[in-house]
Amino acid sequence: MKNAHDIRPVGAELFFLPVHTRMPLKFGGETVDYVTCARARVVVEGRDGRRASGWGETPLSVTWVWPSDLSYDERHQALKQCCRSLAEAWAGFDHWGHPMELGHDFISEVLPGLREGPMPWLAALVCDSLFDIALHDAYGNLHGCDIYTTYNGDWMNRSLEAFLEPAEGAAVNFSGRFPQDYFQGGGNDADSIEAWHLVGGVDPLVQADLGGTEPDDGYPVLLGDWIETDGLTCLKIKLRGNDFDWDYDRVLKTGKIAVEKGCSWLTTDFNCMVTDPDYVNRLLDRLRDEEPRLYGMLLYVEQPFPYELSEHPIDVHSASARKPLFLDESAHDWKEVRRGRELGWTGVALKTCKTQTGALLSASWARAHGMTLMVQDLTNPMLAQVPHVRLAAEVGTIMGVETNAMQFYPEASAAEVVVHPGLYRRRQGKLDLSSLAGPGFGYRVDEIVRELPAPEKSCGFV
Repeated sequence: MKNAHDIRPVGAELFFLPVHTRMPLKFGGETVDYVTCARARVVVEGRDGRRASGWGETPLSVTWVWPSDLSYDERHQALKQCCRSLAEAWAGFDHWGHPMELGHDFISEVLPGLREGPMPWLAALVCDSLFDIALHDAYGNLHGCDIYTTYNGDWMNRSLEAFLEPAEGAAVNFSGRFPQDYFQGGGNDADSIEAWHLVGGVDPLVQADLGGTEPDDGYPVLLGDWIETDGLTCLKIKLRGNDFDWDYDRVLKTGKIAVEKGCSWLTTDFNCMVTDPDYVNRLLDRLRDEEPRLYGMLLYVEQPFPYELSEHPIDVHSASARKPLFLDESAHDWKEVRRGRELGWTGVALKTCKTQTGALLSASWARAHGMTLMVQDLTNPMLAQVPHVRLAAEVGTIMGVETNAMQFYPEASAAEVVVHPGLYRRRQGKLDLSSLAGPGFGYRVDEIVRELPAPEKSCGFV
C-alpha cells in the first residue's frame, strides 16, 4: 500500500574530506595518522513531486573495517571506489518507501553486488552508511520533521515483522511493531548525554610515557589532563588482546588514574584480538580478586573475539557471566546479533557507520530480546557526529555515548562547533545536544560555513 509520505532517491553527490590526527590512533594491530571522511548528499522526491536533499558522513576507517595484510593504501582506495559505485547505485535506485524500507532493500538487493574481491561485508556497510544516513536526513527535510518522529506506523509501510525474525523459542512478536516502540532514551528531551573517552593503545598516560613528539596545540595529551579539562567520568581502555601482562597492567594504570581523578566507569575493548574466552576470564577474575574497586567500575566488556561469527563461533557464556559482553564489529546486522545472543553475548554496541537503517533494526531486535545497548564511536567528526549522538540519545544506552573525535582531530570540526558548541567539546563529562534542531537529524547545515572540495561523483538530479 502506498503511503503519501513515500520517497525515492533521484540523485547523489560524493565528497572526500581528508583528516589528519594530532595523535596516532591504534586499531587492533595497526596505527593510523589520517583518515578520509566520506560525505554524501542524497536528493529525494516525494509522491507529490517535491524534492529535498539530505546529508550523511562516515570516516572510512580502513584498519577497523578491514584488518588485512593488504597495504593500507590498497584498502583505502578500494573503499573510496566502493563509495563512488554506491553514489551511482543510489541515484538509480528506483524504489519508493520510507528510508527504513529503502535502506533495507538496498542492503539486501544492491550492496552485495557492489562488494568486490576480499572486501569484508563490514567495509561495504561503512561505505553505504553515508548514503543511507543522507536518505534518512532527506526524508525528514522533505517533510519538515525530525527523522526520529517517523519510525512508526504513521510513516512506514511495513512493520518490523517484514524485516526481523524472533529468536527460536522467544516470546517475541514483531507484528505491528516499529522501531519507535523500542526507543528508551530521552529523545528530544535529552539536552545532554554522558561522554566516554577513549584511552588508546599508544596514548600516554603519565609524564614518563611522553616521547617528545606530542603536539603542543592547546589540547590535553596526558590522560589526567583530559579528565580534568573535560570533567570525564567514563573511560574506555583499548587493549591488545594478545599480551596478557600488558593488558592487565594497562587496566591497572588507567584505573589508578581514574580513581585519583574521580571517574566512575571503565570499559575494556580488546578489538577482536582474543581467540579463547579464558584470556578474558583470567583478566576479569584477577581484577576481581586483586583490584575489586576497579572490577566494580568495569561496566561492560567490548568485542574481545574475532568479528566474523560464522568463522569463529566461540561460546562466550563464561565471559558474559562475569561482565556484560557487547558485540561491536560482529554486529553487522540483526541476524548477527541473533547469532551472538546464541553464543552468549548479552549486549550490542551500535554504530551509525553500519547504516542508520541497520542500527535501528539491530536495536529493535536486541531490545525485544532483552539485550542491552551501547553506541560506540568511529572517531566521528563534522557531520558524522550528529546522527551518532542522536542514535544514543534516542534508543537509550547502558551509559551515554563514546565520543573521541575531539581527542584525535578536534580542529576538523571547527566549522561545525560554531553552530553546535556543546557537541564537539565535552564539558563536565557530557555532550550538550541542545543546539540540534529542525528537520532531518537537526544538522542546521545551512548555518555551517564549510567549503567542500569538488565532488568525487555526481549522479542524477543533484
